[in-house]
Amino acid sequence: MSDLSLDDPVGVLRRGWSAAVDDYAIAGGWALHGAALVVADAAGGVHAFEGKSGESVWSRQATHDGGVLAVAIHPEGRVFATAGQDGRVLIWRVTEGEIEQAIDVGRGWVENVEWSPDGHWLAASCSRELRTYGADGGDIWRSDEHPGTVSAIAWSSAGELATACYGQVAFFEGPTGVLRQKLEWKGSLVSMVLSPDGDIVACGSQDNSVHFWRRSTGQDSMMSGYPAKPSALAFDDTGTLLATGGSETVTVWSFEGGGPEGTRPGALEVHDQLVTKLTFACRGRCLASGGRDNTVVVWSLQRDGQGKAIGGALLADVVGQLYWRPDGRALAALDGQGGVTAWRVGRR
Repeated sequence: MSDLSLDDPVGVLRRGWSAAVDDYAIAGGWALHGAALVVADAAGGVHAFEGKSGESVWSRQATHDGGVLAVAIHPEGRVFATAGQDGRVLIWRVTEGEIEQAIDVGRGWVENVEWSPDGHWLAASCSRELRTYGADGGDIWRSDEHPGTVSAIAWSSAGELATACYGQVAFFEGPTGVLRQKLEWKGSLVSMVLSPDGDIVACGSQDNSVHFWRRSTGQDSMMSGYPAKPSALAFDDTGTLLATGGSETVTVWSFEGGGPEGTRPGALEVHDQLVTKLTFACRGRCLASGGRDNTVVVWSLQRDGQGKAIGGALLADVVGQLYWRPDGRALAALDGQGGVTAWRVGRR
């Protein structure tokens, strides 16, 4: 897709709207069932855009001293949480841009924040600790110190809360914090994703490999040979396909049958620099990838992980985040210059 331009997406990506925030666009997400797009930037600004037109709804400056690090949209879409370098989590109302709760998590950076699938609990990690709160911001429980800084957190569909750090993945009972399972690995885990049923956990490692466990059997495996750390990971909605970064090629492993052990993964080749973000649409085998080459590519995949590019677009800078609208009919991207772009997605 070397013919891509900043103004003309191709294939299933159709021209939508673009906007800009004040600094590197760090994180965000669709809210109000796609009626709004929330974006936070590295300067601590938080912004809301009308989902279809891109018109600014509201903008707040310097909300977190030092900048925002993470954003989590509540499952019902009416509120969202931001986490920052100032050791706080803020809970916002989407429509008004007003803060409902301010939570002091700790003295370090709050690098991860996630709502539980039912929206009853909010989890945040600060340095080596994990803390959970009620929807009203009240304290629920905190973990003991992990062996290293918590690099990733994720909720399973069963209401468990998983953490990744140096040497381990740990699963806690969401409401109580009781440790249910610990999966050990001699290395630093930098990313994590859970299959939709919570049985498979995959992690990118500092040693340029992807390590995964099947929790129900205790079986673990490693996929090596990546030229860089696989920080971008994504499962499809069935848990059959695992897309991984770690190079300019998107590698897709199929868990169908006895896979992925002993099988050949799909190799999706369009990007000419490192893949930075991967995300599947909510339904079907449609994957979006973004890279350090400023390009966004949409792929149609088969059950074995093979696939073809069906759309693409070019941004002004490195692709920082990608978000499918819940209905799959729009895709939003954030970039390193503060660009916010949303495309309509045609039928595939």
